[in-house]
Amino acid sequence: MPLEKIHITPAGGAAITALFNPTQYTLDRGNQIAEIPIPGQAAPILQFVRGTTAVLTMELFFDTYEKQTDVREHTDRVYDLLRIDPGTHAPPICRVGWGTFLFTAVLDRVSGRFTLFLADGTPVRAILGVTFKEYVDLAVEVRRRPTESADHAKTRVVARGDTLATIAAAEYGDPARWRPIAEANGIDNPRRLEPGRVLAVPPLPPEAGS
Repeated sequence: MPLEKIHITPAGGAAITALFNPTQYTLDRGNQIAEIPIPGQAAPILQFVRGTTAVLTMELFFDTYEKQTDVREHTDRVYDLLRIDPGTHAPPICRVGWGTFLFTAVLDRVSGRFTLFLADGTPVRAILGVTFKEYVDLAVEVRRRPTESADHAKTRVVARGDTLATIAAAEYGDPARWRPIAEANGIDNPRRLEPGRVLAVPPLPPEAGS
């Protein structure tokens, strides 16, 4: 069975196949958690703010010494993924694939080391450290989140400047659906909320969430 090579495929372009597979890669994911200080409490309340961008890092090794050709014929294709597309005004969205591993991302950074040269100075060996940041389709994410947040009861800490309308927009995807939150917390004035207050965010009634 032939060895599966890691490949990077930019949207609308040809795949870049590594000459040698990396020995490892790092995939970082995380959440942004805010600490809300509450007067009189021994510890702040933790509130989930949002997920952070997933980051994929690895080193790609290129060697053309045996062929006596310029290694930049391969490395320049990777550097070109940083170029801004004139049509989209952004670098291309890429799919990084290796076996069952698939990662849709934009190339964020390339750090290259050229370590072997021919007598005339032509580089024939290079190591590229590459960093990709995950690309998430906004339209897909917006359609997915209201279904998750509207079907499950949870709590939310009021931040400065919050209103029931802004909270309903964040939790239900619709600022007009603030009344269930007001009723669940006995709030008469939806525009005046005390920062630091913990609100119950109930699930939407079936007819409102449909």
